[in-house]
Amino acid sequence: MSHGRLIDVSHTVEHGAVTYRGLPGPVISDHLSREASRPHYAPGTEFLIGKIEMVGNTGTYLDSPFHRYPDGKDLAALPLESLANLDCVVAQVPSGSAPAIDRLPLAEADVRGRAVLVQTGWDRHWGTDRYFAGHPHLTGRLAEWLVGAGVVLVGIDSLNIDGTATNERPVHSTLLRHDVPIVEHLRGLAAVPERGGRFFAVPAKVKAFTTFPVRAFVLA
Repeated sequence: MSHGRLIDVSHTVEHGAVTYRGLPGPVISDHLSREASRPHYAPGTEFLIGKIEMVGNTGTYLDSPFHRYPDGKDLAALPLESLANLDCVVAQVPSGSAPAIDRLPLAEADVRGRAVLVQTGWDRHWGTDRYFAGHPHLTGRLAEWLVGAGVVLVGIDSLNIDGTATNERPVHSTLLRHDVPIVEHLRGLAAVPERGGRFFAVPAKVKAFTTFPVRAFVLA
């Protein structure tokens, strides 16, 4: 019996890799090296204990409502049902479109009760300076429409779901106010079927924390 295929739609977290300009890249090191561990164990037995120092906004990550609102749900408070095994639709934005995305090729019936993954193709610039400038993003008007249509999670394969030319963040504000988690910096959405997939983006269960990397994937 076939259980479908798993499609990884997350970036790899690497030492020093900058996800968002102005925020530090992760520092990955050994807390206890294999060599240093040997005196603690029987001959021939060794372990490596790694250490990572990073901001929550690293790699492909999920924003909880607490990221925007002090009384919003933090990572630990998000129910698994809001993060895993979500029926999803992929909304493809045509190449060459304006950065501000005001509408998607979806009807309300396509959105209700589903995760909407916005495929812009911007992930092709990941790891280059181009990634940080002029990225595609949703508008506040579109965010309001998605909430009204009953969306349960929104993801995008670009730098930010909001525009960053100003200090306003209407998309984050609208979605997170309505307990709709956001996943940014997705990749490889072209490999995901437009309909019928199940989306997973589960962060670590950290109390009083706002944002955390995820191993995002789709079961198709």
